[in-house]
Amino acid sequence: MSIYYHLPGLFEFYDLYKAFLPLWRNHREFFYDWCEIGSIYGAPGDCIWGGGRVGFGDAEPKAVAALMEEFGISARLTFSNSLLRKEHLADTRCNELCSIFEKGGGVIVHSDLLLDYLIAKYPGFYFVSSTTKVLTDFEQFRAELNRDEFSYVVPDFRLNKQLDKLETLTLAQKQKVEFLCNECCWFGCYDRKNCYRNVSQKCLGEDCADHVCVSSTAQKGYRFSEAMKNPGFIGIEDIQNTYAPAGFHHFKIEGRSLGSAIVLEFLLYYMTKPEFQLKVREEIYLDSSLDLF
Repeated sequence: MSIYYHLPGLFEFYDLYKAFLPLWRNHREFFYDWCEIGSIYGAPGDCIWGGGRVGFGDAEPKAVAALMEEFGISARLTFSNSLLRKEHLADTRCNELCSIFEKGGGVIVHSDLLLDYLIAKYPGFYFVSSTTKVLTDFEQFRAELNRDEFSYVVPDFRLNKQLDKLETLTLAQKQKVEFLCNECCWFGCYDRKNCYRNVSQKCLGEDCADHVCVSSTAQKGYRFSEAMKNPGFIGIEDIQNTYAPAGFHHFKIEGRSLGSAIVLEFLLYYMTKPEFQLKVREEIYLDSSLDLF
């Protein structure tokens, strides 16, 4: 049984992964033998095709690509802007990124306009249907899984525990499902699409007010301890005992907008054996080149 994690911060947490990945390769005894890194996803801060979260990554793209190639990890560009128009497709910066990452890489996409453009111009990519589509209706989700353009589909986290319906998927459909595990958003949120739309506007450089979260606990920010209480949370016991035996093997960890320290906690919780978590934490924290907060 292999479980594939899709990790946040391709550009945002380059320095963290530069320290973590050698540990991952050279000390596999520290980590669960049933898990693999399926991809690392993200986008630089200056990408108008970006979406999901307002990007802040500033790592040099060729250095990022070289790191992913060195460790044999698929790089995914998070180009999930929902508001793109035809004139945006010619953006030089985003096209340059596609040229750098096309070999073995993927793109997380929302816009069908962008999807069609990328399929035609960069046939080396595989494509992931973004969770920013907020697919909460199960039959719409099933239809998305049936689209040949997508290798993976990330449903809204509110579908994570609808196990009776998930069991009705075919094996081929199950192999395309990529669950968002650690969402901290209010489970009853009715404004998620507007939140993502606001991010898309900002990535395009449009003058718009900040989105006001409708959750009563929004002022607390992201806390992993709170995310674990979310009805949609998927923990490692869920993965091992429920999802993997049912034929699901892909799990996405969110965190692009957070700090390196909390992303490290995700790597420890989901991938690292308990008896080695302190060892891994020390190795990372003692790397003087890292700013973890």
